[in-house]
Amino acid sequence: MEVQTILTNTTDTETVKRRLAFQKSFSQEHGGSWRRKSLIEDAKFETAANLEFDKQERKSRGGSISEEEEVFLTSQQNGDVISPIDKDALRRQYTILVSLKDGIASLSRVIRVFETSKVAIDHIESRKAEKVGCKHDVLIQCTGNKDTVTAVMNTIRQNNTIADIWCQNERLVSRQEMWFPRHISDLDNCTHIVTKFEPELDCDHPGFTDKEYRKRRKQIADIAFEYRYGQQIPRVQYADSEVQAWGHVYDRLKKLMPKYACQEYQNSFNLLEKEGLYSQNAIPQLEDVSNLLKRRTGFQLRPVSGLLSARDFLASLAFRVFQCTQYVRHPSKPDHSPEPDCIHELLGHVPMLADPIVAQFSQNLGLASLGASDSDIEKFATLYWFTIEFGICKQKGEHKAYGAGILSSYGELEHALSDKPEKRPFDPDKTAVQSYTDEDLQPLYFVAESFDDMMKKMKDYAAKIKRPYEVRYDPYTNSIVVLNDKAVLKTLADNIAQDTEQMTRAMAAI
Repeated sequence: MEVQTILTNTTDTETVKRRLAFQKSFSQEHGGSWRRKSLIEDAKFETAANLEFDKQERKSRGGSISEEEEVFLTSQQNGDVISPIDKDALRRQYTILVSLKDGIASLSRVIRVFETSKVAIDHIESRKAEKVGCKHDVLIQCTGNKDTVTAVMNTIRQNNTIADIWCQNERLVSRQEMWFPRHISDLDNCTHIVTKFEPELDCDHPGFTDKEYRKRRKQIADIAFEYRYGQQIPRVQYADSEVQAWGHVYDRLKKLMPKYACQEYQNSFNLLEKEGLYSQNAIPQLEDVSNLLKRRTGFQLRPVSGLLSARDFLASLAFRVFQCTQYVRHPSKPDHSPEPDCIHELLGHVPMLADPIVAQFSQNLGLASLGASDSDIEKFATLYWFTIEFGICKQKGEHKAYGAGILSSYGELEHALSDKPEKRPFDPDKTAVQSYTDEDLQPLYFVAESFDDMMKKMKDYAAKIKRPYEVRYDPYTNSIVVLNDKAVLKTLADNIAQDTEQMTRAMAAI
């Protein structure tokens, strides 16, 4: 079925920069105490900060903000704590399907109804209509309050060029987080940075008083702000102090790997050295590492300017894309970094992504997150934290690290595999609701019976996430296919049948 995209979300680089700067100032005005609490607190802060930012942006352009948003903005601050969101007061996203009798020509009249009612259209797609007597079906994702959207639908129904108008389950159902990237290029829109631990904000950050470090870090972060899909990843000319920090961590970790790292990690790390990409003397460039991963597992790297929201980060994995920072932790504290930096990404995550089984597992996690609710994203991100970031498994009767947060920090590595922290058996249902801290060395780790056992349990947990549809990745078009249409399901069934026939012939030939 041919789908034509008429309007998609866009990302203005300068607006993104202004939004991030505003979030930082907003944090300072509210004491900064929201930060580093939990994912749900981060989400609440981001909602409040973004609404206030949008309010100021609209006013600067002579626009206005809705009454519901105004009520929300004036009632959310309670001391230093962002109070729980009153969902009934917020505008939400709805999905509406309009069937047109005379084709696209009447679409402008439909759009005019939305504009007049000040209901924001977020996304439009058209396709050939399946219903007899109609020429096109138009899918519209819009944002507004329930009463206004209902009025819009009633007005559209009165238009004699409209054969039918339908909303999910024949009624208005909120789909606040329905949008997700459908093509790998849509990751240009997944740039929601969570300000967790910043040198210009946190007095306990090792770079807080180092103006040169802060300037350098911003310079490198700006490279990621400008990056767009299809471009080569810009190369960074690292300073001697940055290379020295890398070399120091590299040397210490390499000595600890045989004793503490899981076998999957060691195998891939040795490969990266053999390929000439990894050494103590130079920080690998993301473009070079990305090209190797593409050949090995189909994964690729993408530069990012900071810590992404959990939803955006997980969505990237669905396309076999891993978002990487390029700046280096402050040289005064190389043993441990409570924030992502290129040492964490390259020494922690990349070796695991060079393993085909781990790569497929990571993509499956990303696919399971698409379209999931905020609550499920929070639990899923927490599971990711205690596994892919700080996971420990048993191998040959010994505890071994497979989490990137452990493997990229020699301080964390020695701490995690000692008797100091608490260790519990890995149980996804319990782990998903466990609180954690990212300020210092972890006080708690979850231990899987084996790496394979962890992946199986994570797969079973992901299968329980409720969504109104299933999705799959099309590697030929680098796009996500939503399995909610008979034609799409038939194509999938035909592909499975062909694969089954090929496997049968291959087995017969063995």
